[in-house]
Amino acid sequence: MAHPGQLLKQRKLYAGKELGQNFLSSPGTAKMIVEKTGISKDTQVLEIGSGLGGLTIPIAKVAKNVTAVEKDSRLIPILKQELDNEGLTNVEIMNKDILKIDLNQMAANKKLVVIGNLPYNISSQILIKLVEERRCIEKAFLMFQKELAKRIIASPGGRDYSRLSAVVQYAADISFVTTIGPTSFFPKPGVDSTILKFNFFDTEEFNREQEKVLFNVIKAAFSKRRKSLKNSMVGGEFEFKKDYIIKALELAGIDAQRRAETLTVDEFKSLARTVWETS
Repeated sequence: MAHPGQLLKQRKLYAGKELGQNFLSSPGTAKMIVEKTGISKDTQVLEIGSGLGGLTIPIAKVAKNVTAVEKDSRLIPILKQELDNEGLTNVEIMNKDILKIDLNQMAANKKLVVIGNLPYNISSQILIKLVEERRCIEKAFLMFQKELAKRIIASPGGRDYSRLSAVVQYAADISFVTTIGPTSFFPKPGVDSTILKFNFFDTEEFNREQEKVLFNVIKAAFSKRRKSLKNSMVGGEFEFKKDYIIKALELAGIDAQRRAETLTVDEFKSLARTVWETS
């Protein structure tokens, strides 16, 4: 495959900053990533942000089939040509916004393996979507800017621990895969990238409505993270009353003076159960 810079130059195109585009340009790095995923001839892959095919092509060479989702319509003709050049016929290209796709319809009878070099400007939104629709996903290998990856895997008690940390850790077992430097991309980003592996699991103790309550509780708690829980969760889009929140925290066995960043996922679950049962 030709270098992304060359492919773009030939068609007088550019990497869109507004889309957070940094194309994987190192064939060796792409091969390493695919090897670490462990995908095989029976794997159904969803690739998010296929770009110019830097990962799509090596994935397609070892997977059963690939659904390559790419929002930027300028890149689709190039991607199609690169796949044709490699003689690959097991790739379906979708020129759509991943945030507007129903993943459950795509999965059919077999769970998806999701792989993606995520656009940095919507990485968090994509990850939340995968959490919400995880019942059709077996696992995911996702590339983030290093700082965001640190937030995702952060433990309670530090400033990196956030709403995203709590929501994702509730829904998946997360592990570090590898770090990739700026020289593997075009254009070169200003920071390292980190690949994380997500083994999603169903949380049977919560049905879908209860899970929405949990996510709302986490969001409310982190909405004013410098304040204590009894103050951070009051009002806002969920319109919690102060007396109600103080009582819910008491029933859940959580000190109302604590801040959101100190709560474990299990404590958020306890608080969500109390909110559900008393609402």
